[in-house]
Amino acid sequence: MTSTENASENRTYAIERDPRLRYIIPAVVAVAFLMEQLDSTIIVTAVPDIARSLAVTPLAMNLAVTTYILTLAMFIPVSGWFADRYGARRIFALSLLIFTLGSILCGMATSFPMLIATRALQGFGGAMMTPVGRLILIRSFPRSQLVTAMTYMTLPAIVGPVIGPVLGGFLTTYLSWRWIFWVNLPFGLIGMFMALRYVEDTARDHTVKFDFPGFLMVGFGCVLLQYGIENIGRPTIPVFAIVAVLIAASLLLVGFVRYARMVKSPAVDLTLFRLRTFRVGTLAGGICRIGLNGVPFLLPLMLQVGFGMSPIVSGSLTFVSALSALAVRPVASKLLRVFGFDRVLTWSAIGGAIVVAGFALIGPDTPRWMIIVYVFVFGIARATQFMTSNTLSYSDTPAAQLSRATSLGGVLQQLSVSFGVSIAAMLLGVVTLDGSPLTPEKFHITFLIMAFIPLLGLPGFMRLHPEDGHQVSGHIRRRKAV
Repeated sequence: MTSTENASENRTYAIERDPRLRYIIPAVVAVAFLMEQLDSTIIVTAVPDIARSLAVTPLAMNLAVTTYILTLAMFIPVSGWFADRYGARRIFALSLLIFTLGSILCGMATSFPMLIATRALQGFGGAMMTPVGRLILIRSFPRSQLVTAMTYMTLPAIVGPVIGPVLGGFLTTYLSWRWIFWVNLPFGLIGMFMALRYVEDTARDHTVKFDFPGFLMVGFGCVLLQYGIENIGRPTIPVFAIVAVLIAASLLLVGFVRYARMVKSPAVDLTLFRLRTFRVGTLAGGICRIGLNGVPFLLPLMLQVGFGMSPIVSGSLTFVSALSALAVRPVASKLLRVFGFDRVLTWSAIGGAIVVAGFALIGPDTPRWMIIVYVFVFGIARATQFMTSNTLSYSDTPAAQLSRATSLGGVLQQLSVSFGVSIAAMLLGVVTLDGSPLTPEKFHITFLIMAFIPLLGLPGFMRLHPEDGHQVSGHIRRRKAV
């Protein structure tokens, strides 16, 4: 570690200079994260109303959903460079401004092309907002309190997809579909004020040049990959075109891997994967999250289509998984201190797989209170896995690489969400290839198959050493002599 990095590691953190910031900074960043996560899902329940209002078919509205996600995938990889070049506080406040402005314009859309353009503007703001907000959190808390910081970051990612459809349905039913965008206005204004008032700016590095060729390769590679994944679950192009898109994405991303070895400061720092904790937290943790991220998509469908419940009843049953995320937060640091990252990640992956498989035992006659309890248990397993793997990813990352680490981690986290939904949709489509209706049994088969995916992360978790991330977890355990 260089003297510069040592100075960074030993500096006085913001929350130590002003104890109030222990709550203010996480609150500001959490609101920004929640806005971004909500807008990934809140539009889904409003699709029919928006389609009627803008005189397009509901199928065409798929473009309004994917445009936002594709813009996120395009610009997340370079958010770290912008934060280093212009300062994290400035970029975070600017991203809130862009996102809020995009939200206002989305609500004012009078045509479908205008909605698509303003959704892209929203996505650009969200792409900068999420990883830079994560960077601000990590730089504001000392390593020993990183679990607390990452908990605040993870909660919106868990809560957003759960309450998004419910909130979208409520606003669309009782107000107007335009309010699903305008609801961001007060949060955006408060967030900008609080960020400029309380978030300290970081030193700016004017020496690192922007890697434009690398940005194009990674950006378009991620966009094509995201677009291909989206079309696996909700096809809008022919099968051969989906295959071509995925091949093109693979070629661009593989080409970037070779290109990154030849340049000094590539758009995405792949040397981060040399860190075992970052590699396991993002890759093995990402694989595990894919299996768990399919449940928020499958469960409401099973309750509504398979069991015949109304959207409001379904939403009230699935919402409790957000409450279980809150229950995990106070005990997450204690679990890590007692058992360490390796054991918590391993057993939460196994527990998550078992709970996902258990959804196959729920039927139309299952008492609703039992469904609520079971969804709560699933939320505990999911939140534990998410919080722990996210924290591990940055536990041993040098301060000089944090901005690039949060950018790369943000891309992989976004892809794990997309993969989870798309694979769940694809499997559900496979079990109904015969044209039969979506019966509860078809959903049960899909849940059983999805339950195997979290187990694919186990080989990575088992490669962790007991001392990995100990500065964050506080866990001390000697490795057994071989």
